[in-house]
Amino acid sequence: MHFDWTFLVRVSALVLPAMLLVALHGAAHAATPGAPTAFEKLASKRIFFGHQSVGGNILDGVKQLGPSAQGVPPRVVELVTPTESLAPGTIAHAMVGQNEKPETKIADFERLMDAGLAKSTDVAFFKFCYIDFNAATDTRALFEKYRVAMEGLKARHPRTTFVHVTVPLTTVQRGAKAWLKELLGKPVWGVAENVKRESFNQLLRQAYGGGKEPLFDLARLESTTAEGTPETYELNGQSWPAMVPAYSDDGGHLNAVGQARVAKEFLGFLATLPEPQAQPPIPAVQATP
Repeated sequence: MHFDWTFLVRVSALVLPAMLLVALHGAAHAATPGAPTAFEKLASKRIFFGHQSVGGNILDGVKQLGPSAQGVPPRVVELVTPTESLAPGTIAHAMVGQNEKPETKIADFERLMDAGLAKSTDVAFFKFCYIDFNAATDTRALFEKYRVAMEGLKARHPRTTFVHVTVPLTTVQRGAKAWLKELLGKPVWGVAENVKRESFNQLLRQAYGGGKEPLFDLARLESTTAEGTPETYELNGQSWPAMVPAYSDDGGHLNAVGQARVAKEFLGFLATLPEPQAQPPIPAVQATP
């Protein structure tokens, strides 16, 4: 059998230079410095978070994160006055409003922003608590108050990125006690309340989700296991989300497991927000001739 060495030489002349180019490109790509980590992105941001107890749980999880390959996590500080200056790489926080009175949280957040806090923050948001919602809550009326307030804040403070947060959920009562309550026609803990919370959250997702505006979906995170399995219950033939029991010791607040899971996602979300806008230079005052 005669082997065509001329053909092999011609193929080698074409293939070897191409392989060399691929190798050089790969080496150059490998030498390119990596993208900034989440913590590095947060180092330039000044963030304010208004909350009550579950928000405190989330920040407790953030505080547990020490320096790592990601870098140094942002500092968590309590806000003293709305006029204080915040340093980059800081998450400032404060209790806003009163539990069970969600309208007071909207008003308090507006007050803080308008009193000077918007001038020293790049990102600002607050969250309602699960206890703000009960079986009688008018979710559409509350959402409309929230929407109008946020539109006003965005118009008055265009250099601040305002974030929306879904309402946290609770676990639902299950087992023999829940069955007995249902039999007696008594309310089962968490069932009707989570329906109201999820109804409000659906309004948030419709208005701000899908990339329209920044939305941190705390409820979806709380109602999904680390393996991606949703925690749900049935009511009148419809499925509703509930908090994963492993994330809480009392059915509403985040335990150490829940704090760790939410805190990681929380910081990752904040790191995706746009970089702070550069402030325009102040024009020099012209001397009067």
